[in-house]
Amino acid sequence: MRARGGQCCLLATTHQPSSRSRRYPSDTTDAQWALIEPLLPAPGWLAGRGGRRTKHCRRELVDAILYVVDNGIKWRALPADFPPWSTVYKHFAAWERQGATQDVLDALRDRVRLTEGRHAAPSAGIIDSASIKAAETVGAGTRGFDAGKKINGRKRHIAVDTVGLLICVLVTGADTQDRTAARDLLARLKHHCPSVRHLWADSGYTGTLIDRARSTFGITLDIVAKLAGQVGFVVLHRRWVVERSLAWINQHRRCVRDYERLPEHHEAIVRWAMIHTTSKRLT
Repeated sequence: MRARGGQCCLLATTHQPSSRSRRYPSDTTDAQWALIEPLLPAPGWLAGRGGRRTKHCRRELVDAILYVVDNGIKWRALPADFPPWSTVYKHFAAWERQGATQDVLDALRDRVRLTEGRHAAPSAGIIDSASIKAAETVGAGTRGFDAGKKINGRKRHIAVDTVGLLICVLVTGADTQDRTAARDLLARLKHHCPSVRHLWADSGYTGTLIDRARSTFGITLDIVAKLAGQVGFVVLHRRWVVERSLAWINQHRRCVRDYERLPEHHEAIVRWAMIHTTSKRLT
């Protein structure tokens, strides 16, 4: 069966027919879905691991997740034409446990780089962080107060390639210093993208981190400091790329404030936001 306004998923013969039309700006186009669907993990029952057969179209599940990410609503406030919110959240959490969002993001980033005449695996990137306010759903154990930005919440640390496409993300309490969180961020970066050999960063990453990055991870860390006498916003070499990426992420309302109980789920929300952005860029 095919849903009105677009093609259904590869499991169309196993789930109940859908008549939902593609009406929201966050809905995947046929071209986007053709890129994303093959990258999603196969259901357990289809892979021989047991479990019940899929009842809902996977494209509708992805569109529902993107609706939450793009519009910033509560899971329970999903429009009635989507599958039940509990089913959508269950798949969101399950895909996160399987590392599916990182796999999809990596594959889409590689394709963008290839279409632009670059090597699929980046050799350089930029790191930065941004503090965001946290809602009351964020527990005290995973939040903090950023005295410099006067923000009570969490801090989002990201690494991007020189095009601005996300490589990895790490979420900590807002009171965590950049150079402290960078140790885990660099380890995650090296795991997901071992080809990276050079990074640019701001002055918050100075100190022993530079030597640690070189000796432990084989990465040269280049600090791009503010200009002497700089007042207000100035476009700085390389740093503007990651700042633009942070702006891309904040175009999705669920990323403007942190509502997730688990830091890992906010990381997943950020990856879904960049999956949305990267897939649109490809199509």
